[in-house]
Amino acid sequence: MAQEIIDIHPHIISNDETRYPPAPLFGKRSEWSKERPTTVETLIESMDAAGVAKAAVVHSSTTYGFDNSYVVEACSEHADRLAAVGSVDVLQPDAPERIREWVGRGLAGLRLFTGGSTKDFDPSGLDDERSFPAWELCGELNLPMCIQTGPVGLPQVERLAKRFPSVSIILDHLARPEVSDGMPYAKAQSLFDLTTFDNIYLKLTPRIFGDVQKGSASPETFFASVLDAFGAQRIAWGSNYPTSPGTLAEILATARSSLACLSEEDRAWIFGKTAQLLYPTLA
Repeated sequence: MAQEIIDIHPHIISNDETRYPPAPLFGKRSEWSKERPTTVETLIESMDAAGVAKAAVVHSSTTYGFDNSYVVEACSEHADRLAAVGSVDVLQPDAPERIREWVGRGLAGLRLFTGGSTKDFDPSGLDDERSFPAWELCGELNLPMCIQTGPVGLPQVERLAKRFPSVSIILDHLARPEVSDGMPYAKAQSLFDLTTFDNIYLKLTPRIFGDVQKGSASPETFFASVLDAFGAQRIAWGSNYPTSPGTLAEILATARSSLACLSEEDRAWIFGKTAQLLYPTLA
């Protein structure tokens, strides 16, 4: 039986702004969420067209802030195929209570958004001790934590990985390493320095597939280096659909082409088996 394709980074946006009013984090809504809104129904149709079996759907912080209602309710309607990944303000005293409430409503993972399309990265709060109760609860509940940051935030990620070894930490977009220098990818050393932490996972998205085509980088040399360091069992594919341009089928085709240099077993982990480890409801 062929390995199922699982996507751990699509987004969904409701077309009902009365029921799900936008309230973006940092007060600025992302352009993609206005230009390319994708409901859960559209996502399911796109998954069917692309041959994607299941997905861990990532809450759009730049649309809804910390209100996970749409991603949780939409994924619950398709629980056989979708898992919800949401956001909570982990610096607030009631963060553990909020996490338990959202988990009770179906949340399968969390994400910390420190910046991106609407704001420069600010990782200063990542390892703030006020967040530690939330991190401890993630370990208790086996909730993976995605982190959206750049290389500037990797020192904080390292401290969190060391302090909370039972929490699986997933780096969105591989934390956006600089790879244009090519082998031995010295500018991405801060990413490779994290290999000793077994609880750190990498999310391969269109951004990195584009970056490895620039300068002296290449898919063959970069992905071979990443696999040598982390192993395929700690790497998973995410489409970033519809944030990244193109259809889901086109995005998947680019990923497959870029990873054609890897073994069939490694690709099986990246396109499905690692996702099932991180989000057991997708197994």
